[in-house]
Amino acid sequence: MSTTIHLKRTSVLKGTASLLPASKSIANRALIINALAGGTSELHNLSDANDTQLMLRLVGSPEPVIDVEDAGTTMRFLTAYFAVTKQQKTLTGTSRMQERPIGILVDALRSLGADIAYTGREGYPPLRTQGFSGQQRNAIRIRGDISSQFISALMMVAPMLPQGLTLELEGKVGSRPYIEMTASLMKHFGASSTLLDDKVIIPAQHYIPAPFTVESDWSAASYWFAFTALAQEATVTLPRLFESSVQGDSVVVQIMDTLGVRAVYAGGLLTLTKKESAASLSWDFTHCPDLAQTVAVVCAAKGIRGSFTGLESLRIKETDRIAALQQELRKIGADLVEDSTEHWTLVPSQQLPASASFATYKDHRMAMAFAPLVTLMDVTIEQPDVVRKSYPNYWNDLRAFGITAA
Repeated sequence: MSTTIHLKRTSVLKGTASLLPASKSIANRALIINALAGGTSELHNLSDANDTQLMLRLVGSPEPVIDVEDAGTTMRFLTAYFAVTKQQKTLTGTSRMQERPIGILVDALRSLGADIAYTGREGYPPLRTQGFSGQQRNAIRIRGDISSQFISALMMVAPMLPQGLTLELEGKVGSRPYIEMTASLMKHFGASSTLLDDKVIIPAQHYIPAPFTVESDWSAASYWFAFTALAQEATVTLPRLFESSVQGDSVVVQIMDTLGVRAVYAGGLLTLTKKESAASLSWDFTHCPDLAQTVAVVCAAKGIRGSFTGLESLRIKETDRIAALQQELRKIGADLVEDSTEHWTLVPSQQLPASASFATYKDHRMAMAFAPLVTLMDVTIEQPDVVRKSYPNYWNDLRAFGITAA
């Protein structure tokens, strides 16, 4: 794909996002658990997102070097999986991946009995799993305010440990829905767990192979809520979304109801239409950080003032998403002001430009969050192929709605 994609203003949207991807968060958990269960389960509707295709290829790879590229979930889950299953692997990734800390997970695995060595900088990939000497303890303390992927990685391998595992979560627990998602997937494959406010208790047990179908991705669906919120007229249909979803990002229905989107389930489909929006939004993104960019752009463009908390984890994603948002929002006359270490104010635009070009910082969510501005202006997205990480057919779905994307 070219280094830019140009989107021509399109203010009326009607159609179906038929290429909406399956949830990579669910799929990647299912792939790890299936591998721990013997790898014989039938898994349906696996995401075509690059993160999931990487996991599908790498979890059973005989190769000694495992390149996870820019997939944080894949790096963290595979580190725990290879360590506990006593596989000798070197895990590496992109230059950005090698800047993303993994020391808390490695320290936890080492305390359990894993032999893991860093091949470069201490606390960061690349790293090498060198075996598992036998379980050294059955309880560990881990910060709750770091990536929930560390906690989920430990949860999924816990049933394989002879003594089981109790995770004692210290401090504020972020992205709790992802921890609950992990527990739900484990239960589907026969492994019980007990989730308390500050503790996860998982006994030693065996996973049982079971067929499983992955639902569509609510994070990907959020961009269509944004298109609907910003368009002059919109009727958008989204397939394969579960009303009683295990995905925390399904809370987008509630957020976007405030921002002017009505969501109605019927016949297995979710249909989005426009409604009146509020003048302001106050939201804590602690448990749904992947929605923050989408919501910020909608508020900025609709003149809705935002009071946001729970954005801390955005600094250690594919890019520093707070800095990236601030830089790109200023191009449309808006800003994300950091009032304190835990609070941000979204200052909306007073007048949008006729066109704007947005950088993506090698971050798929930056590309997809700013694209809905095409309902209000001509938009250029730089490095548009970053969407392959989670929604490879994003630009094709836009074209199906009549948006000129060239």
